[in-house]
Amino acid sequence: MRNLLFKAAFDGSVFHGWQQQDNAVTVQGEIKKAWTRLTGEEPNIIGCSRTDAGVHAKEYYFNVRTDSTIPCESFPVALASAKLPGEISIISCTEVDYDFNARFDSVKKEYTYYFENTKIPSPFNYKRAMNHKYPMDVELMNRAAQHFVGEHDFSSFCASGAEVVSKVRTIYYANVKRQGDFVVFTVCGNGFLYNMVRIMAGTLLYVNNGKISADDIPHIVSLKDRTAAGITAIPDGLYLNKVFFSGDENES
Repeated sequence: MRNLLFKAAFDGSVFHGWQQQDNAVTVQGEIKKAWTRLTGEEPNIIGCSRTDAGVHAKEYYFNVRTDSTIPCESFPVALASAKLPGEISIISCTEVDYDFNARFDSVKKEYTYYFENTKIPSPFNYKRAMNHKYPMDVELMNRAAQHFVGEHDFSSFCASGAEVVSKVRTIYYANVKRQGDFVVFTVCGNGFLYNMVRIMAGTLLYVNNGKISADDIPHIVSLKDRTAAGITAIPDGLYLNKVFFSGDENES
């Protein structure tokens, strides 16, 4: 039996997140159906992250242990041919150690959040960015984002319903930059809580709008109180951008 690691990307706007559900269309569920059509197997698909409904991924990894003899280089095209939805792309497939687990062996993840900063939203960015028609102070937002960096208890940036023992996470870097019509918030950490990046993005929007001071972030973190932070930004603008595994050339 082989253990295969797949790199994928998907437009999350049509899915109820990654995790398979009985009464909803999900990314994992659609991949599983395509896999079964292709191989006849009922696979255990192990994803690197549980993205929420409407959230996208430019880079996503999952692994499957399989008896299939389909060559790695043929698997991406074969899965696409097995009626995989067009919103999901399988980019590559490599064989990994049998014990490799895409979820537990990832050491950090990078997310990006896109604000479309235009008075009139583009239809081509619908469900792919959060429109904000008023001016955005990128330098101010970036200054605020620096306060996220480090090891903190991020309870103030966690939605209710999170089933985790500890809410301490380490953020390695965070920044806000303008890219044409977009203001992009990028953050990398060893893990993220339920809706954490979206709450960070919403808090930075509050900073921009003058509702929170850029230097209030450390105090908000110290309160460990969700009501102290900003809104939960809509899922449309959130992308899982990069996933790092131990030993990767770009892991450090």
